[in-house]
Amino acid sequence: MIVISIRDNIFKIRENIDKLCLATGRKNDVRIVAVTKYVPVDRIHECLKYGINDIGESKVQELLKKRDCINPKPNYHFIGHLQTNKVKYIYDKVDLIQSLDRIDLANELEKRASIADITINLLIQINISKESTKSGIFENEVFEFIESLQNHKHLQIQGLMTIGSNTDDKAIIRSDFRKMYNLSEKIKSKHYERVNMDILSMGMTNDYSIAIEEGSNMVRIGTGIFGEREKMEG
Repeated sequence: MIVISIRDNIFKIRENIDKLCLATGRKNDVRIVAVTKYVPVDRIHECLKYGINDIGESKVQELLKKRDCINPKPNYHFIGHLQTNKVKYIYDKVDLIQSLDRIDLANELEKRASIADITINLLIQINISKESTKSGIFENEVFEFIESLQNHKHLQIQGLMTIGSNTDDKAIIRSDFRKMYNLSEKIKSKHYERVNMDILSMGMTNDYSIAIEEGSNMVRIGTGIFGEREKMEG
């Protein structure tokens, strides 16, 4: 039986990120979001003990169940497809929703935030690869989508999120991430109200190195920290 050392894994990932940033001549401003889907609470606590401050969940029920058990409280990221009818459960319980991908979701978030008089921080999810299995807005639809949000006074767009192409071809993955960086810069140049491009969330366990080389400053890593996980019951 192989024992997964969360401490060692986090150390290796941080060391690699340091090297990548040094090689590309940028300061290390990369945030690690530990993807905790199907990860038991005790292992999440171990992860937090070694300096991870951000955790990402893709299931509303799992996020809510863990949120009451985890102390000290990390920054919670919702990173999965968010159904409109589930917004009411988490809109005020997460620090960042990374998967804004359609106007009806934006409308529901705005409605809830307006009633509560809060601001919801969001990333727009881009389907940069145009794969049918992925959620997200296509690159050529982004500006129209952002303009449709201009009356949503309680939504703050903090940047973009994507998932790279499902391929072993690193050139294709690099091209995806480079397109994302360029798109982020174009949006930034428009100076939209309540839209900044402070966060570029791209890169997971198998491709975060390429993502960082292409400008990512937030990576979402699950297997690289926790190893392979089994589905939780219930």
